[in-house]
Amino acid sequence: MKYIFWTLLLVSFLSKHTSARATNATITSKPWNAQWIATMGDDGKSYGVFYFRKFVELNNKPASFIVHVSADNRYKLYVNGNLVSLGPARGDTYYWNYETVDLARYLTPGKNTVAALVWNEANYSPAAQISVRTAFILQGDTKQEEILNTNESWKSIRDNGHQPIPGYFFAASKGELVDMNQAVKGDWTAASFDDNNWPSALKVMDGKLKGAAWGIDWALVPSTLPAREMTYQRILKLRSIEGVNVPPAFPSQKAPVVVPANTTTVLLLDQTFETNAYVTLNFSGGKDAGISLGYAESLYEKGSKGVIKGNRNEVQGKEFVGRIDSLIADGSKGQSFTTLNFRTYRYLKLLVHTKNDPLIIDDLYGTFTGYPFKRASSINTANKEINQMLDIGWRTARLNAWETYMDCPYYEQLQYIGDTRIQAMVSYYNTNDDRLARNAITQIDHSRLAEGITRSCYPTNGTQIISLFSLWYIGMLHDYWMYRNDKNFIKDKLIGERAVLNFFSKYQQPDGSIKDTPYWAFVDWAGNLWGEVKGKDGSAAIYDLQLLLAYQWAAEMEGQVGLHDYAVIYNRKAAQLKSTIQQKYWAPFKGLYADTKEKNGFSQHVNSLAILSGMVNKKDMPLIAQKLLSDTRLTQCSIYFKYYLNQALVKAGLGNDYMNWLDIYRQNIAMGLSTWAEYSDVNTSRSDCHAWGASPNIEFFRTILGIDSYSPGFEKVRIEPHLGQLKQISGEMPHPNGRIAVDYTFADGRWKVNVSLPQKITGILIWKAKQYKLKPGLNKFVI
Repeated sequence: MKYIFWTLLLVSFLSKHTSARATNATITSKPWNAQWIATMGDDGKSYGVFYFRKFVELNNKPASFIVHVSADNRYKLYVNGNLVSLGPARGDTYYWNYETVDLARYLTPGKNTVAALVWNEANYSPAAQISVRTAFILQGDTKQEEILNTNESWKSIRDNGHQPIPGYFFAASKGELVDMNQAVKGDWTAASFDDNNWPSALKVMDGKLKGAAWGIDWALVPSTLPAREMTYQRILKLRSIEGVNVPPAFPSQKAPVVVPANTTTVLLLDQTFETNAYVTLNFSGGKDAGISLGYAESLYEKGSKGVIKGNRNEVQGKEFVGRIDSLIADGSKGQSFTTLNFRTYRYLKLLVHTKNDPLIIDDLYGTFTGYPFKRASSINTANKEINQMLDIGWRTARLNAWETYMDCPYYEQLQYIGDTRIQAMVSYYNTNDDRLARNAITQIDHSRLAEGITRSCYPTNGTQIISLFSLWYIGMLHDYWMYRNDKNFIKDKLIGERAVLNFFSKYQQPDGSIKDTPYWAFVDWAGNLWGEVKGKDGSAAIYDLQLLLAYQWAAEMEGQVGLHDYAVIYNRKAAQLKSTIQQKYWAPFKGLYADTKEKNGFSQHVNSLAILSGMVNKKDMPLIAQKLLSDTRLTQCSIYFKYYLNQALVKAGLGNDYMNWLDIYRQNIAMGLSTWAEYSDVNTSRSDCHAWGASPNIEFFRTILGIDSYSPGFEKVRIEPHLGQLKQISGEMPHPNGRIAVDYTFADGRWKVNVSLPQKITGILIWKAKQYKLKPGLNKFVI
């Protein structure tokens, strides 16, 4: 659709003007009288793309016209041809989200059309998609808007031109096949469109808010998230051409490309950085021409069978392997295709095979989408590497945040706990927005099984359990408690924390050590930590240490916002477990903690968590830390688990060397990546964009600038910089009460230190083991 660019740009504006009303709208407290509707003849379970329309006559342009809208699986809502909302944000049937939108600015006196595109990917659905059946619902906020309530006064039709393209493993959405000869003709979202031949929609069931629904239907709740950002984005470079002449301006500018009759052409396009975008292709003519749009994070070396990627900037000697969308042209002028779901890509391959009719590519572009995070942190330094890593990490974090946090946008789009804990911390240190983190914590809490354990990722239509990720979930609760001032939110989640710890208690031996916990025992993509690392007795240090940390976090939260008796119990369990770990895994001959009781394997992972959990006394920390850095025989942490390794090294007193620990990031940059890869082996990493590696966007602030929470709710601040060779650096980050800013400058043999804290916030500055009190406002020191 030609109007797609202009209409998509409106969505980010809407997020600023409708999200507050979504919370306060009166409809959330009274029953709905709108109906879930579907298309005549649809069984609700099969793949399909459907259109819904309704006319409404208005005497005047309203000042406000608020509606609430949802669908299964997804919808895009239009008013008089303008895209005004898309959703719903994913949840489960017990918490099925609806969005709230004010339509007033798109309505006019007289005849108006409200239309919705609804699709169900059915058995091709993403793994994160939970579903009841295909359906659509819209409810007016007041009597004025109820004229739009969904019922049989709406019209609906199936678009027979759409079919799925099964591909190789994608937990995310599959490709689309669209035959324009079979698709609905014309701009069906416009008021001028003739829908006289469209049948009426059919009622599926009544719309019910949570509390009235049973949960096997849709228990509707207001989404707590803002509308996703939608920004027009040109594709920047043409890297190779076959079979056609291309105008010099294409593709960075709109410039028609003519593909002659009976011609095959292939264009390789390069965004130059990884992105998430809805791709739009506008074209004309080309009766029965075949068009393929392919999307890839990177190219692969020829002959490597889709394994070896090499430098991401290079195209020579490479081949394209990726997901595709396919089209069949109908020969008319002004055909348009926009992907139902966003696509993730750096490289885009356009293949056209014409028959007896030439085809004109009128335009090709993307519309970037993401959770509307606004970067509220900054660092000012002459060290270009820091700024480059911050930018790459921020892009990585943004591409992995949409309606949930995601492990990777290209392959899975699943909210895994291990990834999400780090991603939420990136959000706390770089933005003022914790809504996505709260949403993640709540959804993971909803994922718990009757046993008490959480799923490894949620929402999902399957049940995958990584038992140890439930312990990182307790870490997520503790992080939020420390960095965001909302005790009641955490207090509500402590029932889930207790359930998780009760699950693990069933597998503890008399000495407290865990034995033979069920489900997947993943820790890291390193050594045997991705599968099983058990000793002969079924236990392992890495499991016991994670449980120890969970008991410590839980005891702190229970002691201050929960139940004191639980704090006593968890502290006692933690003390027992510490004693057992010391006796069972400490290897004096190695000066390290072993992976198992047999003491025949050692890892950075175990010894990092030993330091973080307080197993190692202060005088021994530097010695163990040096071994973590120098002993290459230890199982090495991947880019993911370096989050914990680096924290341990800082706690051991080596923080001034932080910049020396970033070689994996330098390798990513040298290999041409614009986001951080999933695996430490950058050459063969499956995903090129994994936000679990974005921890420098935390540590440049927490370690180098030294800014950290010193009490729950960030009510006190600890400033302990680790500047290494830096002689001048400043920066700031958001705080629940405002911002924290620091400035360090070395001149004339002395350091000038400025620390600015929000009002009512106090803290301490630690400089070479000496403490200085910090008061609200500006604090100046010459040291």
